[in-house]
Amino acid sequence: MRTFVTRSLMILVVVLLIDLHSCIAADQAKSNKASQPSTSQPQQLPVQQAPGPQKESQQPAAQTTVEPVIIVAKIGDYTITKDELQTRLMEELRPNREGYSARATPADAQTVLAGMLAEKATIIEARKQGYLNDPEIRSYIERYRKNRLANRLLAAYLEDKVPVTGDEIGQKLAADPNLGPARAKEMIQRAKAKVALDQLLSDLLKKFQVKKISENFPKAAQLYQRLLTNPKESRSVGWIINKQIRNELTNEEKSIVLATFEGGQVTLQDWFEELNEIAPPSRPKDLNTPKGVDQLLDRALRLSIVAAEAKTHNLDKNPELLKQIITAEDYLSLYKIRTEKLKDIKDPNEQQIREYFEKNKESLGSNPNLKIDQIWCADLKAAQQVKTELDNGGDFQQLKQKLSLYKNTDPVTIYPSSEGMFWSELAKAEPNQIVGPLKGFCPDGVKWRVAKILEKKPGTPAEYTDQTKGQAKSLILGEQRKQILDDFGREILKKYPHEIYTDKIKDIDPLNIP
Repeated sequence: MRTFVTRSLMILVVVLLIDLHSCIAADQAKSNKASQPSTSQPQQLPVQQAPGPQKESQQPAAQTTVEPVIIVAKIGDYTITKDELQTRLMEELRPNREGYSARATPADAQTVLAGMLAEKATIIEARKQGYLNDPEIRSYIERYRKNRLANRLLAAYLEDKVPVTGDEIGQKLAADPNLGPARAKEMIQRAKAKVALDQLLSDLLKKFQVKKISENFPKAAQLYQRLLTNPKESRSVGWIINKQIRNELTNEEKSIVLATFEGGQVTLQDWFEELNEIAPPSRPKDLNTPKGVDQLLDRALRLSIVAAEAKTHNLDKNPELLKQIITAEDYLSLYKIRTEKLKDIKDPNEQQIREYFEKNKESLGSNPNLKIDQIWCADLKAAQQVKTELDNGGDFQQLKQKLSLYKNTDPVTIYPSSEGMFWSELAKAEPNQIVGPLKGFCPDGVKWRVAKILEKKPGTPAEYTDQTKGQAKSLILGEQRKQILDDFGREILKKYPHEIYTDKIKDIDPLNIP
């Protein structure tokens, strides 16, 4: 099976999907002159096909060791793997500066797994209640599907069309020595890809017999102007927002057809959704004219016909794509049902805010902090060796360059909110003191370290001001939301049978490092 292309080529595909505005319009003008649809077909695309018998490779496949997938829990059609649990557990353990609470109990595998199961149960409940029929969710999923299909098709199509030779790079550098080899290669790839995609889109316009319904363009321009200048509800920004498309257009208006092609069509709703993919400062200024409507339509058409072509190659049946779509549906339905559960939450009153502030004025004030330098070690034994050498007069910087896992790191300023459960041990130290071995969060998880205290600053309690009042209010609401969703998840979980394989999780503890 043909392998998929590199990340750099995928990025190129995304860039070209955004950049190629004019090719459809130019080819559309040409095709409209013909009295009969062209019978020419696009060239065969080297894309992945549906699963089936494969030819044996000419080269022996490299031997790789695949770690077995360990299932730690199951609910309905969902399973949770040990890797997923460990990843989520580490996310829960890492402090979050915005929502950090020194009083919070450190997460453990059992508690985190219960929360993950409650999340899956909530998704099952949301699907059962028909949340996926919500027009906004349906619209998002359809566009997500089209984008994924288009990316897959274009990446496969470009795979053998953008090779760059050393001679080509040399010629580019001779013309402009300031580019550098990497930039020169990127420019050559992009130019080749644009030519290839121009041809592909030209062929697809003919294959799918694209026809624009230009008599509907004035109506589209009028509706755009209405939403822009006369919204039914006041808005804080000077451009059309998603909520207006949902609520201020009638179903009949949303269904106005702006273009048709074999097997599909582009409606006014599709057109507005394309508009909202563009950052407001870059949106065309003439969308209140038929010409402006036409030009933006080209973008929506491009995505639609490339996605339609992808389906002819069975890319819509790709297992990875189907899994991505299910995941997107899960997240959207989960968000929707949780949002509705929280819609009636009330703001705390002045007394509640004041009482919360008095109990938490230390954490709402200026936090204590330490400036430290660190030697990160592979294990406890290595950290003990480092500490012993330092105690015997070793130079901290020399040992850092010799033994640390991260040799080129600068000293850092740390806070209770950045260290979480590891703060209390560090906070006991004084400037110029070397402490350790102790654990800490590093880029690769939790590891042992030895730290040198460079500076120490105490915190100061907060005063009751508008700012700290607002902080207290936000924290109260955050705690209320979490409590409501935790209670809701536990109740939903009771409705759906589930299994936890406790023997598979008994050894999970990211903090229990050797």
